[in-house]
Amino acid sequence: MKLSTKGRYGVRMMIDLAAHYGEGPVLLRDIAKREEISEKYLSNLVNPLKAIGLLEATRGIHGGYVLGKAPAEITMKEIIEVLEGPLCLVDCVEKPVACNRASFCIARDLWSEAAEGMSRIFRKYTLADMAVRQKEKRENLTLDNYTI
Repeated sequence: MKLSTKGRYGVRMMIDLAAHYGEGPVLLRDIAKREEISEKYLSNLVNPLKAIGLLEATRGIHGGYVLGKAPAEITMKEIIEVLEGPLCLVDCVEKPVACNRASFCIARDLWSEAAEGMSRIFRKYTLADMAVRQKEKRENLTLDNYTI
């Protein structure tokens, strides 16, 4: 399985919003600049995230985007599934009727276990976790580049 640009950029956008949580609405152009992603591309990711309440928009001069829930309440799984669809490697895992071999296929068991492993990892991490990890990584990068 390979995540699309949609999923990867959506995760980065949401982590950026988590890093600025509580500071008020954030403009897409600011996220785009920080994350080095096209503002137009980010604008295409907003609607599905708003539709399920992970993102809220505010119009007006002080408008922008904020998370729809606290960062600790949003898992990476929620974001990825909204943008990519179910975490399923093959159709027969989610819909056994898609294959007449589903009831006795050992490969299906493997695909199912792999999908559960991915799901478990993406459920484990919240936006709060990722924002903290990003901050630590950036601080370590700054320390590593320090010269006298």
